[in-house]
Amino acid sequence: MKKLTLLLCLIWVGQVHAQTVITNIPGRNTFTLNGKWHYIIDPYETGYYDYRYKPYDANPHPTGGFFLDQQQTNKTQLIEYNFDKSPTLWVPGDWNSQDEKLLYYEGSIWYRRLFDYKKSNPNDRVFIHFGAVNYESDVYLNGKKLGKHIGGFTPFNYEITDLLKKDGKNSLVLKVDNKRHKEGVPTLNTDWWNYGGITRDVDVVEVPQTFISDYYIQLKKGSQKNVAGYVQLNGPNAANQTVQVSIPELKINKTFTTDENGKAAVDFQLKKAELWSPKNPKLYKVTVSNAGQSVSEPIGFRSIETKGTDILLNGKSIFLRGISIHEEMPMRGGRAYSESDAQTLLNWAKELGCNYVRLAHYPHAENMIRLADKMGILVWEENPVYWTIDWNNPDTYKNAEHQLTDLITRDKNRASVIFWSMANETPVSDARTNFLHKLVQHARSMDNTRLISAALEVHGDSNPYDRIVEDPFAQYVDVVNFNEYVGWYDGLPQKCDSINWIIKYNKPVMISEFGGGALQGLHGDSLTRWSEEYQESIYKHTLPMLMKIPQFRGVTPWILCDFRSPKRVLPVIQDGWNRKGLIGQNGTKKKAFFVLQKFYKKMEEKNK
Repeated sequence: MKKLTLLLCLIWVGQVHAQTVITNIPGRNTFTLNGKWHYIIDPYETGYYDYRYKPYDANPHPTGGFFLDQQQTNKTQLIEYNFDKSPTLWVPGDWNSQDEKLLYYEGSIWYRRLFDYKKSNPNDRVFIHFGAVNYESDVYLNGKKLGKHIGGFTPFNYEITDLLKKDGKNSLVLKVDNKRHKEGVPTLNTDWWNYGGITRDVDVVEVPQTFISDYYIQLKKGSQKNVAGYVQLNGPNAANQTVQVSIPELKINKTFTTDENGKAAVDFQLKKAELWSPKNPKLYKVTVSNAGQSVSEPIGFRSIETKGTDILLNGKSIFLRGISIHEEMPMRGGRAYSESDAQTLLNWAKELGCNYVRLAHYPHAENMIRLADKMGILVWEENPVYWTIDWNNPDTYKNAEHQLTDLITRDKNRASVIFWSMANETPVSDARTNFLHKLVQHARSMDNTRLISAALEVHGDSNPYDRIVEDPFAQYVDVVNFNEYVGWYDGLPQKCDSINWIIKYNKPVMISEFGGGALQGLHGDSLTRWSEEYQESIYKHTLPMLMKIPQFRGVTPWILCDFRSPKRVLPVIQDGWNRKGLIGQNGTKKKAFFVLQKFYKKMEEKNK
């Protein structure tokens, strides 16, 4: 009997593993579950553990747990929760900005959504897809566990074909837990708000039994004409099938055959195609077809590479006029998630004069990347390996690699994305360098066409004005990016005038962060901390300093907008906000915004 119980538990565990992420959800047959969800705050996780602290869902036939979404069927029945009578939260959205009492909450909250769904074809398969849930999520449908996902910024999905009710409402329940962990990615200590909740879109996705689950269609590394990649089928008839890739505007229609694993190698030449660039963000409708089904989306084609100390876009040297951005709407003080949020943030970047943005410090929502494609804005995407990760923990590495995998899977067809960033401000050690090197190898195995980098740190020596960029990880990157805060954490703004940069790498150099804090509307002279004039002075002294670096090829100052951070506690000035934004929490531009805007206009004219 014990052996049978163990076998059933192993089968149960095997059923809840995460499944391969389906790409291009916007191009598929979907049914949205966005809207109001009922929620229950559960700091002691009463709905997950019994009174002996054993998980209810470890039992193949659980009798307790909030995920069962039980209703009282007679007056004697004891049930100590009720989703129907509980309050609601909007999905997508974080819980912190929707309810004042949840602003600082870190713990578990249960979400529940009822929905009806009838398949358009009885033989189709159905998946539930989440854009992101922060940070851990246990997902249940009609009382059955679909899986557990760890990571707050990447998509995931589960098949629900056999669990859907043919008649009546389906109950989708999530336990969402945003507690920070030492072994997590990111780890305990970060300088941004730990927004909890179902923060991105939730969709029901219907596909054929054998369907196009993934594809990669981009220019080969170093080429401006040859397209390479693959198409992946998923299902019982995936092997030895023909798939078509067509680009009607270019009169391209190619056929390929899948191997025994359902994967078809794709290789063809573009004919007189316009290459994507910030000045001409040309997108072509690309359609992938198989056995009567097709998936389409707009895709741009461009090359990105380095040569010596130059960054080459479509074979021509480019200077990256950038800005760093957090996924947050300052006026709302909450997680940015919608297309209108993305439009607001990228419009500000465009107004600033940017052709490039650094999306820090984690993968941002997919609509941000797709809009960058349309607007002609180059993008740096970052894995949330931040500060002091648990470098020697193999599970931490697996977590980081998994998040990087899901990011690349989602965005590998976006022309705007030119950088995969491995980390930000990580302290040098052998364990850390080996950790990051493994991530680089993994990223290149998935996509060898984009540039690899990370935001590194600088250090000084006996000369108070020498600043040295030296990091063993720099040998593995294509572009050396580093953060510097001369004038804010390192002396006063005038110190920039005397800094001597020592950079020994024959690679392009970019500054991934610089800046200082200012409370919008606070004025004083150029030496008054927290005034707009002090921040303005930092920019006026820093930009000429950076121009003296021979291999200087771009910059993303910190940061576009003020953003929430529990680490920033100075009353009246910070009040829980990092004030380094060029735009205040009220949406008003600070004086430094116009200094950078003027610099970028000059750089654009110079590089025409």
